Amino acid sequence: MSTPSEGSAQSVPGWRHIYSGKVRDLYASEDPGDTRILVVASDRVSAFDFVLSPGIPEKGALLTALSRWWFAQLDDVPNHLADGDIPAFVEDRAMLAQSLEMLPIECVVRGYITGSGWAEYQEHGTVCGIPLPAGLQDGDRLPEPLFTPAYKAPMGEHDENITFEQTVELVGAERAAELRAASLSIYARAAAIAEEHGLILADTKFEFGTDSDGTLRLADEVLTSDSSRYWDAEAWRTGTTPRERMASFDKQIVRDWLAANWDKQGEPPLLPDDIVGRTADRYRELLGRLGV
Repeated sequence: MSTPSEGSAQSVPGWRHIYSGKVRDLYASEDPGDTRILVVASDRVSAFDFVLSPGIPEKGALLTALSRWWFAQLDDVPNHLADGDIPAFVEDRAMLAQSLEMLPIECVVRGYITGSGWAEYQEHGTVCGIPLPAGLQDGDRLPEPLFTPAYKAPMGEHDENITFEQTVELVGAERAAELRAASLSIYARAAAIAEEHGLILADTKFEFGTDSDGTLRLADEVLTSDSSRYWDAEAWRTGTTPRERMASFDKQIVRDWLAANWDKQGEPPLLPDDIVGRTADRYRELLGRLGV
């Protein structure tokens, strides 16, 4: 699998690089008394658990601005943000965060059926093992939002959809119930805000961690174009085909191109300039629609 190497992270004075994910680089302070983490979003783009080339210009700054905006909308939800000055040359794409014990669960909430959920539904009539009514079409709104967790696999391995019962085994019954309730509540609030701006929040994923007091905190990116599917509400209402209905403001352009041009064997191909440019435009348009 193609993954970012340690060398792909920038040198940040006063901060020590400790980890690179598919998109973000994490740094610890060189001050031993400072436990905060510097989270820097890169321009890397991933799909199907692969990091692709080239990146999307200004993506790190755009998605950081979007995360900051959503954290502000949800300011009563405990989160990982910490106070302090961010180094100037990464200020537009970095957040200072508390050091948390991250939970190994991706808290996915689906309000509409599409993607891998649609594929499973066609074959089994379920999404992540949850039975659904017959007759749904790709892009339909679900009777109610579904909490469909995934196990966050170690770098180099694929994340795995799991049942709620498996979530309980991983984090305990009380914490699993807390994750489900928090995820569904945040999704409902965010979907309502998106709707006010003519957008549909089709699905999203959240990550949570606990602080030294055991408080559950929303962490990582939140409600960005990388972690969510946003559709144009008017197109969804009037479209007659799935493609018309699901006019997206996320990296679906990248997913669609890869699905049509790569068999998921070996390294993924380079993204064409047109796909890179169109994806960047859709990211920017989403921020404009939300007024970020």
